[in-house]
Amino acid sequence: MNTLNYICIGIVVISVVAAAVTVLLYRQKVRKTVEKISMMLDKAIDGRFEESVFDESALSSVESKLARFLSISTSSSKNLQAEKDKIKRLISDIAHQTKTPITNILLYSQLLSEQELTKDCAELVQALSSQAEKLNFLISALVKLSRLETGIITVSPKKEPVQKLLDEVREQIMPKTDAKGVSLTIENTDVNAYLDLKWTTEAVYNIVDNAVKYTERGGSVRIKVIPYEMFCRIDITDDGIGIAEHEQSKIFTRFYRSPAVSNQEGVGIGLFLAREILAAEGGYIKVSSTLGSGSTFSVFLPMVK
Repeated sequence: MNTLNYICIGIVVISVVAAAVTVLLYRQKVRKTVEKISMMLDKAIDGRFEESVFDESALSSVESKLARFLSISTSSSKNLQAEKDKIKRLISDIAHQTKTPITNILLYSQLLSEQELTKDCAELVQALSSQAEKLNFLISALVKLSRLETGIITVSPKKEPVQKLLDEVREQIMPKTDAKGVSLTIENTDVNAYLDLKWTTEAVYNIVDNAVKYTERGGSVRIKVIPYEMFCRIDITDDGIGIAEHEQSKIFTRFYRSPAVSNQEGVGIGLFLAREILAAEGGYIKVSSTLGSGSTFSVFLPMVK
């Protein structure tokens, strides 16, 4: 019995050792395979990938599939770049080909308005000029939006005084506020935020322009800055016509115009462009409004990267 016990114990020990050796060898094989795949991926990331195993192993199959995937990805990347280049040329052509005719229409309508015209002709010239300006704004906005969406123009935010942004907006909007008799109040601030001055000015101007447009003569538009830990908030508040609750989620979509303002000039792209610009630099926009009691558009700009 003692001999049999020893034999059984020996068999168990040998089995355990064999299992341990098998596990160690398997783990070593797995580790080498993982290291090989990791090296393959590193080479693929660096653009130096080449197949090196040519047998029937699983690793060779993975290598071959990775090579095909990289080849397809490279081809897709080249095609995508080619399409972007085509879009870039198309946008440039549109901007170039439409600029001169529209400028000429505006010039000729201005020259006509300076002539002695009958009342009916003067009204027609005024309508022509107004529609030409509307077309000019639409094409300009669409070109800017297309350049943003295709990455032709990138927004490059850097730390800037928010007061500088507001001063730029004030200078651009004052002719409209003066002409309509709407008062504009901007509270001074010493807050800095990360923004692209040119593009953010355009975004905030579009919002303020809307506020002035939908505020009656004698009304007011107020702008103030509220700093938080991560963001600064720019509130643009008017006492205009307000926005119905069911429309507040729609006003930032492309070409949306409320039936309530169909008699007002506009193309429904200013707020959409503003939202796209702010999103591109890490900010966002919200609206709070009550129909008939004015609106507050809140622009949030990051204060830290």
